[in-house]
Amino acid sequence: MAKNSLTMILETNKLIGPKYNDWLRNLKIVLDSKKRTYVLDGTPLDTAPDDNEDKCDTTKWIEDDLQAQCLMLASMSNELQKRHEHVVEIYTHLQVVYVQTWYEHYVASKELFQ
Repeated sequence: MAKNSLTMILETNKLIGPKYNDWLRNLKIVLDSKKRTYVLDGTPLDTAPDDNEDKCDTTKWIEDDLQAQCLMLASMSNELQKRHEHVVEIYTHLQVVYVQTWYEHYVASKELFQ
């Protein structure tokens, strides 16, 4: 994959727990520039395509998923890299881990400062 100035954003802003929202925003910027953001919300295509158009869509999804996966994995820790096969799985897992942590932190802070 050729480097461009936007992918440098992810290299310099790697995923570190409390910086999840910043990392996600930067990831979406890079994926938007490559028109691949849709793979974050899409699902892996498990069924065999029926016609040529479906085959092209499936091939494009697989290629875009792989490129997005490479970007995500290159910008996170080794432990996170080993856990999931597709972008959707990585994205969903990170949302569960970091969004839940953020919410718990918010609730604790709210109780502390009331």
